[in-house]
Amino acid sequence: MALNRDQNGPMGQRVIFRDNIAEANLFRGRFLIAFAVVLLMSAALIYNLYDLQIERHESFVSRSNSNRIKIIPIAPPRGLIYDRYGVLLAENQPLYEIEVIPENLDRDKTIRGTLQELYALLELNTDEKELDQLVEKIRLGKKFKSVVVASKLTEEQVAAFSVNQYSFPGFSVEPKLKRFYPFGSTLTHALGYVARINQKDVELLEQLNKTKNYAATQDIGKQGVEKYYEDILHGRVGYKKVEVDSVGRVARTIEFEPPTPGRDIYLTIDINLQKKAQELLGEHKGAILLMDPVSGEIMAFASNPSYDPNMFVRGILSAEYKELLNNPDRPLINRVSQGGYAPASTIKPLMTVMGLDEGLITPKTQFFGGPYYSLPGSTHKFRDWRRWGHGWMDVYRAIEISCDTFFYDLAFKSGIDNIHKYMSKFGFGQHSGIDLYEESLANLPSKEWKQGRFKQVWVPGDTVPIGIGQGYWTTTLIQLVRAHAILTQHGRNVVPHLAMNYQEMVQEEFRANHPGMKYVPPKDMAVDVKSPTFFDVGMKGMYLVVNGPEGTGRRAFAGTPYKAAGKSGTAQIITIKQDQRYNASAIAKEHRDNALFVAFAPYESPKALVGVILENAGGGSKFAAPIARKMLDAYLLDPAHPQLKEAEKENAEAKPARSRR
Repeated sequence: MALNRDQNGPMGQRVIFRDNIAEANLFRGRFLIAFAVVLLMSAALIYNLYDLQIERHESFVSRSNSNRIKIIPIAPPRGLIYDRYGVLLAENQPLYEIEVIPENLDRDKTIRGTLQELYALLELNTDEKELDQLVEKIRLGKKFKSVVVASKLTEEQVAAFSVNQYSFPGFSVEPKLKRFYPFGSTLTHALGYVARINQKDVELLEQLNKTKNYAATQDIGKQGVEKYYEDILHGRVGYKKVEVDSVGRVARTIEFEPPTPGRDIYLTIDINLQKKAQELLGEHKGAILLMDPVSGEIMAFASNPSYDPNMFVRGILSAEYKELLNNPDRPLINRVSQGGYAPASTIKPLMTVMGLDEGLITPKTQFFGGPYYSLPGSTHKFRDWRRWGHGWMDVYRAIEISCDTFFYDLAFKSGIDNIHKYMSKFGFGQHSGIDLYEESLANLPSKEWKQGRFKQVWVPGDTVPIGIGQGYWTTTLIQLVRAHAILTQHGRNVVPHLAMNYQEMVQEEFRANHPGMKYVPPKDMAVDVKSPTFFDVGMKGMYLVVNGPEGTGRRAFAGTPYKAAGKSGTAQIITIKQDQRYNASAIAKEHRDNALFVAFAPYESPKALVGVILENAGGGSKFAAPIARKMLDAYLLDPAHPQLKEAEKENAEAKPARSRR
């Protein structure tokens, strides 16, 4: 080592001398290095303290507050739904649950033992597997966070627990609100239902920027009015700002903003008429729609078979849903707005308006109705429903007796383009405007449609059956009723609806779901013709159907104290060969004819318009007409509707003129 020197001392001993200067220099160097390191680290510490406490002070204060302060959303009560007279159709029913806070449990008892004692008190059956899962959830969860241990309790069970609550420390009854439909399946296809929010709903809410408003909500409208007016019914979420401790336990409430309840909705439905419609349908598959043809207010909206919407509210079981889905009667289909049916002869008054406006016929046109109709140069026979034909007739009698050959000829002369143009104006193949999302367009055929569907050109033989509402033509009941409402209003547009204050509410929903877009109200006129008397001809023909000596609906409407008008229809389901006659008893029930009838009353000043469709029932005049009559009776003759009495008196003697050879 350079700091020491070796020398020999007395007697030959070795002597070592220390180099103090060198040692001092080495120490000084090490000290300076250590001091520099300490100084550098101190500088780094000071810089970081400055950065944390001064530069990033606001950021950390905000993060600290977010850890200390929590925003707890509060779900708004859903708006109620009433019928036109204030009868409650959809309510929020209190639902009682028992919850437990684990940290407050009695330490002298086991969790399992306490739960078994509780279930014995409430007379609830719980299998061992479910009990094991619940015990684990309580044991492993946060000690201060409540756990639901019993739900859907009856008032008797709540009372039994309340009396014995002292024996169950940590347990408490918590009330909640759940949607309930007191009339069950009677109104399902009009009201719809609410059910648990799923991933598809979440994606739509995100798309519409509505997620925050559903922070505390579990259910959302899924069908019917519940879905269409979701924004109005749901309300606005509230919140509670609370301070929590280090483990998340609420220490105190800082701020409270109550939720805004959803608005109540009054429907145009009359629950008594609705129950009457459901009663009249009985075991029939089909639908009934009763509407005010002036305002478009729907008073009865019945589709059969139906189902109980409360199953979906409580959470439908897989087996229950599979049963509904696989039911051959298809109860999930809304037969008023989604069922596609051939309109049959019910469209003959509408075809008459087209023929008059196009100059193809006049009120005095004479036509000989034979047993069948054939196209020029063709041997194919389009048969009339009466085997021997009807003889000479004008347009009034053609509607009264529902002559097929008259309207075969009219359809052929008009052509499919004209038929499509006019019937589109009457609303076929179009959305009706009803405040439901569950609506089918059905099918109003055209040349373009056939080319796109079958890759085939339209031929005259396709047009002929369209004249009597057969062939490729299908309609929904809502389209059919709306078309006849337009007829009674001489072409004025009529929009069917279920909600009172329809225009105001529809605009509000439109703005909520289409931000930035302008709402365009429906046009005033749907069908413009050269003379309003053309509508009168169609209506007078319908009057004779019910009141004329040969009318197909005269038996069903015999003896009514009011004057009605109507039109029957019998829609063929399967094709009958040229040399065969239709025999219902020889074919399967699902292949038998559909029965239809459309009627309005009083004749001079219509206040009610009813449409009936019965699947596979047979003739419209025999089976559907009596039901239409009973629905009009229930409305027009009920003391609850005195405003119609004067109109009945005015129409008692009304007998429209008819032209007859």
